[in-house]
Amino acid sequence: MADDVRIVATNRKAFHDYFVQETFEAGIALTGTEIKSVRAGALNLRDAYAQVRGGELWLENVHISPYEQGNRFNVDPYRTRKLLMHRKEINRLMGRAQEKGLTIVPLRVYLKKNRAKVEIALVKGKRQYDKRETISQRDAAREIERALKTQTH
Repeated sequence: MADDVRIVATNRKAFHDYFVQETFEAGIALTGTEIKSVRAGALNLRDAYAQVRGGELWLENVHISPYEQGNRFNVDPYRTRKLLMHRKEINRLMGRAQEKGLTIVPLRVYLKKNRAKVEIALVKGKRQYDKRETISQRDAAREIERALKTQTH
């Protein structure tokens, strides 16, 4: 990502639970108090997902904490938010998501030129043994790094 991008939140659970097939960038329609909370980093992507309804892409189950000074302008933290993408991209995503076992999941939220963007991905669920294999590969890589570090010192 470019240097004018500030990552606000990452969905680390998604990388653990899914194989990422393809990623897309989408804008997100937020209210005034929501964008202030996003800039403060007060959001959670843990169980979030996106779905196509009525030819539009919607982000579900994202928690954006109410803004401290927002009073009556604050909205429901779990409300459904519209994702902004070109029609061709949405149709392509919808076609691919219809394939067996594919889901649309947000990977990270970031600010690009002061606008909130969401990196969404087409993902396929991992089985339990896949998760264990990923963990063992990561541990092995960590051990190799450790061994190389001790050799150079």
